[in-house]
Amino acid sequence: MATIFSRIVSGEIPSYKVAEDDRFYAFLDINPRKPGHTLVVPKQETDYIFNLDPALLGDLFRFAQRVARAIESAIPCKRVGIGVLGLEVPHAHIHLIPMDTEGDMNLSRPVCKIPEQEMQRICRMIAQKFE
Repeated sequence: MATIFSRIVSGEIPSYKVAEDDRFYAFLDINPRKPGHTLVVPKQETDYIFNLDPALLGDLFRFAQRVARAIESAIPCKRVGIGVLGLEVPHAHIHLIPMDTEGDMNLSRPVCKIPEQEMQRICRMIAQKFE
């Protein structure tokens, strides 16, 4: 059975897509810890990030770096933090979170409630900055 992320990548489930190429897909987290919280996934469904082929893993991080730069350009923050957990969804993924303090990276903190229109605006801003 396809993971929720595979269903998002295929378009079966809608998402706030900020970037995509032939191997990777980046979209806003619908339960963000900060506005601009983005998930980056390989289109190839693999449960554990370190089971990816080494070349694909390297390319995933290069793609994530480009997405992080777009987030930094679009969202006021000191840095974009990166987190790799991988227990909640059995599909390798990277969290990119705009941060002003280290506490912003705490995925146990409550989610932000961001209205639909604001999510769309954030998505457009990041997508426009993606190169």
